[in-house]
Amino acid sequence: MNSDLPPTSSTLPRTIWRGLIRARQRSSRAHVRRLFLQYGLPWGMALGVGWVAVLYAQLSTWAYEQFVHEIAGRPWLAFVISPLMTMFALWLTRHWFRGSEGSGIPQVIAALHAPHDPNILGRLFGVRIILGKILISLIGLLGGLTIGREGPTVHIGAAMMAETRHFYQRSSLRLERQLLLAGAAAGLSGAFNTPLAGIIFAIEEIARDFQHKTTATMITAVVFSGLTSLALAGNYVYFGQIRVPDTFHLNFIFPVLLASLICGLLGALFNWVVLHWEHWMPSFLRVWRAQRPLYYALVIGLIVAFLGVLTGGETWGSGYEQSRHLLEGTAPLSEAFALTKWASLVVSYMAGIPGGLFSPSLSVGAGLAQWVHAGFAWAPLPALIALCMTGYLAAVTQSPITSFVIVMEMTNGSGLVIPMMAAALLSARLSSWFTPPLYEALARKNYYHP
Repeated sequence: MNSDLPPTSSTLPRTIWRGLIRARQRSSRAHVRRLFLQYGLPWGMALGVGWVAVLYAQLSTWAYEQFVHEIAGRPWLAFVISPLMTMFALWLTRHWFRGSEGSGIPQVIAALHAPHDPNILGRLFGVRIILGKILISLIGLLGGLTIGREGPTVHIGAAMMAETRHFYQRSSLRLERQLLLAGAAAGLSGAFNTPLAGIIFAIEEIARDFQHKTTATMITAVVFSGLTSLALAGNYVYFGQIRVPDTFHLNFIFPVLLASLICGLLGALFNWVVLHWEHWMPSFLRVWRAQRPLYYALVIGLIVAFLGVLTGGETWGSGYEQSRHLLEGTAPLSEAFALTKWASLVVSYMAGIPGGLFSPSLSVGAGLAQWVHAGFAWAPLPALIALCMTGYLAAVTQSPITSFVIVMEMTNGSGLVIPMMAAALLSARLSSWFTPPLYEALARKNYYHP
């Protein structure tokens, strides 16, 4: 039979039926793919962000404890370990993992606000950056550097979510923006176990605006990342339960004002030092930073070791343990802790390796609370710690809403909402008189020029 002949009346219904079946199958496959891209892929990656955040947190704790174990009873060994680890970390950053340096939040801001650069996602995100962020920050913690993991987790979360853009046939700037914001929010939520702060952070600090569709994607990612964190790490409070009186006397306004003043000024000074290191760094260090990075890293490591030995180990690591013990009243810190931790954070950040500012900044704030308590001994120290952590973080980031929400969730301190809001707003405003918001300024200085 000639196949070119039209179908007969007996075969026509069968041909139509087969065509309808094939069309329905194609429609079903397209529907399944659409559902996968719309829900399955972002939800699955959000679960992955939560898992990586928990694993990264455990590895960071192990790295710091390993450093403490190695120098226990022989603090002189820090003058060997810290320089070597800093040199190794900087060498890896410069040669293999450029774009992973710092906290990672400026990179996310740059990607969102520099749409004219088509190569920015390739330079500042991807599997290479994720691996470098985790590996090198762990090396830094093995060397006792004062760095945190929360900012890097934001960068990692954004990078992981951004990788899913390759599965979409029509990738757009709006889609990339949604994925970056969702990943950043999920990263912070998984790092601190603070879902509300993750959402506020992405809106206030990263995006600095509010869009309905973007926020819906972001909230979904936060929910799934948070569920993963709850499943793996439990329903923990980052700094434990804060214990404060049910009511505060009107005189409590004076500690709030003093805390805001101190935190605002010291936070502004930190921003200025980080943004204008060319003005205060000795000329030989500036030359080594550009031309002989290993010599530069050697000096950084020696300073970190010196500060740690000088303070009996108080300045090493992110500061999480010291802050938690002070908040619980189990281990008081020296009166100079805030300044020495501040100095160690500046030096560690100047190393130019991956590492965040959140936990160290919170620990600086906890140290400042001891100063305020010295002037107002009647005020509960845990309440002052919450105030100063909020105020100093707000001064550095100039994101007051994020700051008081994140500390409130980390300490379960809902009874201090109004005082923390006041401290955050006053500290951020005072800091803004002297310096711009740190993360945005770093993004403009290092990654894009609007």
